[in-house]
Amino acid sequence: MAQLVSLEEAISKVQHGMTLMVGGFIGCGAPDQLLEEVCQKGVKELTLIANDTGILGDAMSQLIVQRCVSKLIATHIGTNKETGRQMSADELEVKLVPQGTLVEQIRAAGAGLGGILTPTGIGTIVEEGKQKLVVNGTEYLLELPVHANVALLKAYKADMAGNLVYRRAARNFNPIMAMAADLVIAQVEHIVEVGEIDPDEVMTPGIFVDYLVQKQPREVTNAG
Repeated sequence: MAQLVSLEEAISKVQHGMTLMVGGFIGCGAPDQLLEEVCQKGVKELTLIANDTGILGDAMSQLIVQRCVSKLIATHIGTNKETGRQMSADELEVKLVPQGTLVEQIRAAGAGLGGILTPTGIGTIVEEGKQKLVVNGTEYLLELPVHANVALLKAYKADMAGNLVYRRAARNFNPIMAMAADLVIAQVEHIVEVGEIDPDEVMTPGIFVDYLVQKQPREVTNAG
């Protein structure tokens, strides 16, 4: 059964030099409060696996701005100019991966597979240094599984057993990342008792989730 813990206790599990997976797609489905706590804690030398590095100014982007990350594996970086600047200045190691390939590499890790075969990248720089195989006359690249020490996820709802429900497009990378990390921490908007979620609604079974963090309401200030 997953444990309900504070934000600080959850992020105490993230240590310098770890490989960190973060769910989300340009901010949608990204665990903003968990990411803010990572930055607040000052964790460094992370390898970050994510679809992107957010939009400059949001919580995901701050992992780059505050130099928490030394290596990035992502599908694009165009929405955060600081990522591109650090890459061009050789301050950040960046590995860009076709989106479908990255998804399948993460899925392969979660499913215990030795890798995937894909034609994507054949004849381009993507194939450099990779093993190629021919199956039924078609050439494929062997792409290896991608695994992390910790995955940070965002869910709409969870029960106390850790079963997760995502809301619409916020589902994106979160479910597959839950299966591909040693430790899974989910930031959740609504937490209910076991039995209050219809089993047909569950998108990530609780067996994959180690810690739940209740998302905290933001303080609203009246500028007037």
